[in-house]
Amino acid sequence: MLGFDFGTARIGVAVGETETGLAQPLQTIHGEANEQRFGEIAKLIAEWQPARLVVGLPSREDGSEHEMAPRCRRFANQLNGRFSLPVELFDEGLSSVEADELLKSAGGKLARDWRERKRLLDAVAAQRILQSYLDHHAQPHP
Repeated sequence: MLGFDFGTARIGVAVGETETGLAQPLQTIHGEANEQRFGEIAKLIAEWQPARLVVGLPSREDGSEHEMAPRCRRFANQLNGRFSLPVELFDEGLSSVEADELLKSAGGKLARDWRERKRLLDAVAAQRILQSYLDHHAQPHP
């Protein structure tokens, strides 16, 4: 699987496996031009050959829809249309906040320098989204 943390300037990407139940940050796609973004995604899909794509769907702390949610849905629809793969939207929770905390806890330059953390933040946020998705689907549900 590939997981995505969609943003207007950057898209974080992670890879995960259902067999191991683990997700790893992969990369951050920079730029706002659709063709460039989808070109990078096409390369990742060719390389990793995922069976499913997961896109984070942001919501507010009170559970209401975040203003980025419609754009994330559109991105998910575009992924499905371009690559003919199943795409699932999954609540991203506070993935960016969690990702920043993880990077700070790594210590060193990451703990001190926001610019250094920002370089990795979107890919780690995508990893948190995909890991949450894998964890959720590994649990038996009534």
